[in-house]
Amino acid sequence: MKLLLVSTSGGHFSTMQGLKPFWHKHERVWITDRKKDTEVLVENQEKIHWLPYQAPRDILTFLKNLPSVFRIIWTEKPDLVVSTGASLAVGFAIASKLLGIRFVYIESISRAQELSVSGKLVYPLCHEFYVQWPTLCNKYTKAKYKGIVYRS
Repeated sequence: MKLLLVSTSGGHFSTMQGLKPFWHKHERVWITDRKKDTEVLVENQEKIHWLPYQAPRDILTFLKNLPSVFRIIWTEKPDLVVSTGASLAVGFAIASKLLGIRFVYIESISRAQELSVSGKLVYPLCHEFYVQWPTLCNKYTKAKYKGIVYRS
């Protein structure tokens, strides 16, 4: 199975690193912004598509990134897109939905009471939506709780 792993740098990237027991078994391509913490991907000889950092609610960068998002999905032809956020996930959720590709989102552990803005936007578009607090399953019927993602 070929995966696209989508996350912004920082905590979202750290969460994706915590999912290594899943993704390391599969062919994968990373989509992230180039920062000090994500440079480890170069050192590990991972395949990467760098996109400009997309801050929350930054509509201009979202629109600038959107053609690249579609191009990446079209050329890579993944079986599954997995995202830990943040705003970069939104374009990939839209493109995945339109192109008929499965999209899975893992919400940030910092979201214990309410979903993030990105989470709220991708929620209706994703095939699977995971949260790291079981109480969120009461508010969001599509949400699944399987535990907390720990970085090893």
